[in-house]
Amino acid sequence: MKTLRLLKSVVTATLLSMIYIQPNLAEVSSIDISTNLKSDPLVLNGKSGGNVHSNCGNISDQPSQIIRVTKSIPYLRLTVDSPGQPTLLIDGPGGRFCVLADSYSGNKAEFSGFWKPGDYSLYIGELSKHQYDCTLSISQQKQPK
Repeated sequence: MKTLRLLKSVVTATLLSMIYIQPNLAEVSSIDISTNLKSDPLVLNGKSGGNVHSNCGNISDQPSQIIRVTKSIPYLRLTVDSPGQPTLLIDGPGGRFCVLADSYSGNKAEFSGFWKPGDYSLYIGELSKHQYDCTLSISQQKQPK
C-alpha cells in the first residue's frame, strides 16, 4: 500500500513538473539592421544543413538567424560560405527565396538587393546530407572586401 502511494506521488509530481516547468528551448538569435552596419561585413559563424528536406536543400527546423530590418536598406548582401554546397532560404516580407551556390559567386550562396523593413528568417542549408561549419557575411558594400 505504501509503495502504491509513493508511486502515485512520484507520478503526480512528475506530471506537475511537466505542466509547470517550461522546456528550455534554444532561441534563434536576432540581429537588428538599419542603414549603417556597425561592422561591414558583419560575419557570423554557424552550421549549414539540417534534418528537414526542403526545395532549398537540407535545412534546420528553426532559422539559423533572424534579421530585423528596421528601415529600408537600398542594398544589402548576404553571403554563405562553407566547404559543402550551401544554400540560403530567406523567408521574409517579400516572400520566400532560395539561393543556391554558383560559380559566379565563388561557390557561395549569395543574395543581394533592396531590403524593405521587416523580419527575415534565414535558413542556411546544404544540398548534401552533411553539415558543415559555415559563415554568413552581411554587407552593404557592393563588392566583397
